[in-house]
Amino acid sequence: MSTLARSSAALRNWTAPADETAELSRLEERLPALLSVIAGMVDLTGFFTLGHIFTAHVTGNLVVAAAAAVHGGPFNPAQILAIPVFMVAVATVWLIAQASDRRGPSLARLLLFVQFLLLAAVLVFSIITRPSADPRGLAAGIAVMIAVAAMACQYALLRLAIPGAISTAVMTGNLTNTVLSLMDLLSKHRALLPVDADRLRRSWHLLLGFLLGCVVSASAVTVLGDWTWSLPVLLSALAIAIR
Repeated sequence: MSTLARSSAALRNWTAPADETAELSRLEERLPALLSVIAGMVDLTGFFTLGHIFTAHVTGNLVVAAAAAVHGGPFNPAQILAIPVFMVAVATVWLIAQASDRRGPSLARLLLFVQFLLLAAVLVFSIITRPSADPRGLAAGIAVMIAVAAMACQYALLRLAIPGAISTAVMTGNLTNTVLSLMDLLSKHRALLPVDADRLRRSWHLLLGFLLGCVVSASAVTVLGDWTWSLPVLLSALAIAIR
């Protein structure tokens, strides 16, 4: 077995002490909803100010790029570059997790801090360079890649440190789970999915959180401009403090 495979297996099979298990359960309960708000803010702020590029729903950039290639129109190379940057960022987070030798809540706090630093970097860079003034320029492209790296950190954080949590950025899956669970609850026939009212509640909370983040950022962009990035930075700092 390769070193990579052994390390991945160790992450999956790690068993936390009782006190850390309780803390991990609390994080799983409290953290994802806040992270979904952050994801909504980052995705919408990036889309509006950085050349219509998705920073959280990275694969959506392939759709936009393909549409531009087929039907014409301005093509933004950052839409394609976001894919490999996301992959490299996820791999980097994995390396950080391995080097830290942390698991569970301790690893979650470390990776939350990494996400905070990345979002803070987007804020500082945007205030200095004003990339929204030229959404297809070099500065906007750099800001996009930092934001994509921050969201990659959030994806990897949940998989590595809180594996029981539901995705905080891919709302298609959460919407599907919500609708199917509601249909089972309302139906008089045999349920097609395992009964899990808690998962339904969490999926619904994440949907609302992501939507809230989008609505708040959409309103803030017109008033704050590049300073809108301060909102996800503040929430990411709050996420670190969650116990």
